[in-house]
Amino acid sequence: MILGFDPGRDKCGLAVMGREQQLLYHQVVLSQDAIAAIQQLCQQFVIETIVMGDQTTAKSWKQKIVGELGISIPIVLVDERYSSLEARDRYWQMYPPKGIELLIPKGLRQPPRPVDDIVAILLIERYLEKLGSKD
Repeated sequence: MILGFDPGRDKCGLAVMGREQQLLYHQVVLSQDAIAAIQQLCQQFVIETIVMGDQTTAKSWKQKIVGELGISIPIVLVDERYSSLEARDRYWQMYPPKGIELLIPKGLRQPPRPVDDIVAILLIERYLEKLGSKD
């Protein structure tokens, strides 16, 4: 299983996906709770790889995960460019608009909640795509 992690200053996205791309878990947590959440997920699921976005705070988060959790799970950095925009579109695929939301043009719709967990899902998908292209 793969743990997707979208690190951020205020909030982080987490997702767990099996190798067959079945989504088992996704949630947005406060940054201060992220390490504890990752630890819990590593106990709950057999995590083989942690996939993380490669932008702003990635290096410090990677050190924090290794240092505080002391885990030997490989941490792979994945290109996260445009993932937030892509996550907004994916949100509406996962949770189609209803009622009055249908009247708002697609390009103007804003998800009613943070989409960092969906970014974590996209990071896992990008990682698996990259793995698949090496075969």
